[in-house]
Amino acid sequence: MSVFIVGTLDTKGEEIAFARDVLESTGIDVHIVDTGVVGEPAFEPDTSADTVAEAAGTTVDELERAGDRGQAMAAMGEGAAAIVARHDEEGNLDGVLGLGGSGNTSVATAAMRALPYGVPKVMVSTMASGDVEPYVKERDIMMLYSVADIEGVNQLSRQVISNAALAMAGMVKADVDVERTDRPTIGLTMFGVTTPCVQTARALLEDRGYETIVFHATGSGGRAMENLVEEGVIDGVLDVTTTEWADELVGGVLSAGPERLDAAAERGIPQVVSTGALDMVNFGAEDTVPEEFRDRTLHVHNPQVTLMRTTAEECAELGRIIAEKLTASNGPTALALPLRGVSMLDSDGEVFHDPAADDALFDALREHVGDDVELLEVDAHVNSEAFARAVVDELDEKMRAADAAP
Repeated sequence: MSVFIVGTLDTKGEEIAFARDVLESTGIDVHIVDTGVVGEPAFEPDTSADTVAEAAGTTVDELERAGDRGQAMAAMGEGAAAIVARHDEEGNLDGVLGLGGSGNTSVATAAMRALPYGVPKVMVSTMASGDVEPYVKERDIMMLYSVADIEGVNQLSRQVISNAALAMAGMVKADVDVERTDRPTIGLTMFGVTTPCVQTARALLEDRGYETIVFHATGSGGRAMENLVEEGVIDGVLDVTTTEWADELVGGVLSAGPERLDAAAERGIPQVVSTGALDMVNFGAEDTVPEEFRDRTLHVHNPQVTLMRTTAEECAELGRIIAEKLTASNGPTALALPLRGVSMLDSDGEVFHDPAADDALFDALREHVGDDVELLEVDAHVNSEAFARAVVDELDEKMRAADAAP
C-alpha cells in the first residue's frame, strides 16, 4: 500500500514528516510530493518540486522570478495532478493526503480531483471550516479542519494530523467487499420537488435490471453526473431535473455551469431529458435574495433556501437553450414534457402554479428541438406515476435499441 502526501516541504516539512511517520508506523509506504516554491525542502522528497513544476511545463526558477504566488500555486497544482494521475494509472498509488493552508490546499486538492472516485483523498486544512466548494468541487475529498494553523507539531496538531493519517491508513488497508456490478448504470437527477418521480423511476429501472445513481441537482450534483458520464461510469441518463439551468440563466446559487447537458450528448449515450423544477431559481436565506428580485414570487423552502418562480420570458429562454443542447446530441435522445406541472410547487393551488410560464417553456422546447430528438408529451404531472413510467419506458427502449440494456 502506498499513500502520497502532497505538501510544501519548505514551510510544512516538520508536519509532513510527522504524518509520514504515523502512516509508516501502520505499515504503509509513503511517497512525498514536494510542492514548495519558496525555499529549500526540509528533507529529500520522493518527487521534487522541480519535477512537479516540470510536469506543468515550467520550472521553480521561472515561478520564483514571476513573483506571482497565485500563478505558482496554479502551476504546482497542475503538475501535482499530472503526477498523481500517472501513478494511479500505473497502480502505484492507493490514497492521497494533503496538509496546508490556503496555498497547499489549492494545490493538493487539485491533485486529488485528478483521481477517480473511490481513491481515498484526505485534506487537513486551515480552510476546512469555511466554504470548501472551490477545493472539493464534485470530487469525494474529505476535508479535516486543522483547528490551529499548520505551523509546528504540538499537542493539538499531533492529534489532528494523526487522526487524518490513521483515517487514510484505515481506508487504504481495509479490504471492504464493495459490491461491483456489470449491470448498465443509469444516472438520474433529483430535487426535493421532483423526489416522487425519481423514486418511482429508480424502482422501475432497478426492477428491470439497471444499476442507478441519483444526483441531487444542486450544481455540484449536476457536474458530478456530467463527469461520471464523461468517465464512462454512466451508460444512460434519465435527466428528470434540469433545474440547474434556471440558476445558470437567471443568476441563482445552484448553477452547474454552461456545460450542463453536454456530456451525454457528446458521448452519444441514451438519454431522456425532462423539465423538472425549471419553475424555480435558488437563493440562500430570504434576506440574501438580490434586491432586483424582491418583488418576484418567492417561496421560503427552509431558513437557508429561498425559491423564486421563473417568469414566462425566462422559461422561453430555458426552453430554447435546452432544446438546442439536446439537438446537438450524438446519441438517442428524447425530451419528455410533463404537461400538468414540473415540480411539487407547480400544481393546482400551489405557489408556483403558472400555466402561462409552463406553456412558454413547452412551446419553446417544441419550437427549437431538432427532428432527431423524440418528443414525448405526457398529460400528467412530473411527480405522477404515469409520467415516471413513461420516461422509464422511453429510456429502456433506447437502451435496448443501443444494445445497452441488461
